[in-house]
Amino acid sequence: MIVGVPKEIKTREYRVGMVPAGAAALIAAGHTVLIETNAGVGSGIPDSEYQRVGAQIISTADEVWKRSEMIIKVKEPIAPEYARIQPGQIIYTYFHLAGVDPELTKTLLQKKAAAVAYETLQPDDGSLPLLKPMSEVAGKMAIQVGAKCLERAHGGKGILLGGVPGVRRGRVTVIGGGVVGLCAAKVAVGMGAEVTIIDVNMERLTYLDDVFLGRVGVLASDSESISRSVREADLVVGAVLIPGRKAPKLVSEALISEMSPGSVVVDVAVDQGGCIETCKPTTHDNPTFEVHGVVHYCVANMPGAVPQTSTYALTNVTRPYSLRIANVGLAAAVKEDRALARAMNTYNGHVTYEAVAKDMGYAYMPIADALAGK
Repeated sequence: MIVGVPKEIKTREYRVGMVPAGAAALIAAGHTVLIETNAGVGSGIPDSEYQRVGAQIISTADEVWKRSEMIIKVKEPIAPEYARIQPGQIIYTYFHLAGVDPELTKTLLQKKAAAVAYETLQPDDGSLPLLKPMSEVAGKMAIQVGAKCLERAHGGKGILLGGVPGVRRGRVTVIGGGVVGLCAAKVAVGMGAEVTIIDVNMERLTYLDDVFLGRVGVLASDSESISRSVREADLVVGAVLIPGRKAPKLVSEALISEMSPGSVVVDVAVDQGGCIETCKPTTHDNPTFEVHGVVHYCVANMPGAVPQTSTYALTNVTRPYSLRIANVGLAAAVKEDRALARAMNTYNGHVTYEAVAKDMGYAYMPIADALAGK
């Protein structure tokens, strides 16, 4: 199989979809790897490292897309890339189709492209192994950027999360106790903040209470606990995930208006539409905006700011699946691996992930039926 890795073009996206070790593994298995010039430079990987393992360096994105049977990326294709998608092409990346430009889904369906989505690849145990490393990065970054935004020079109220003796600590509310929420809480507790985690799953709350040895507050999610905690918080982190679906709006604009001026919200769920009503996607160039005096940080590709960590963390987990697809072909790989079957968001002109179909108003076709040509 010919596998292509184009350079990411989203604003300040420095990650790359494959590292030299991944290229080496594919080449050793008899495949061809095409890397766009300077695709890895933002992650500290020069072209020479890819050439050393036998990959071909290609000067233009157009040629990489045109020649490749499978494209491996980090972020979903954006508008300038839609025309580059080839009929029937396999694209293996984060898509978050329910939360991005609907034209992308339309293009994938028109071109009968196979969208293999990192974020919905799910083994039978319910884990999300390709989402987890970036959730860990984003959760930890949420507190870093939130603490920075709380500084007065950045529009915040001027609160130091850890406080000092004789002065109250910053209050952090984390909505969602999954991987993002856990990692955000770890950093916030480490900085000395007063932390509350809200989640709907009581078993998860029990686990978090045990992990933190009572150093964080854990609350069952309901409108009252969310309202009270958000209203009193200096920093709110939105960390809610429903695989493949738009995030539920758990924090209303009315509630945002009740927060004290200079408070900060960081919505890590923004790439799935956000769980805070006032949030909209921003970029690393212009990461924040204010609503009702509250600073909003809503960058949809937060881990792209730390690519040397993020790229290697991501490719460690994506590599085995790309090799399997290349070795046996997509159809066979999907039939053999139920986790990969769940990663299929579109195939042969059909939406093959039920939550995406429901949120976007398309008919749903199970992947088994789509593979059978029904």
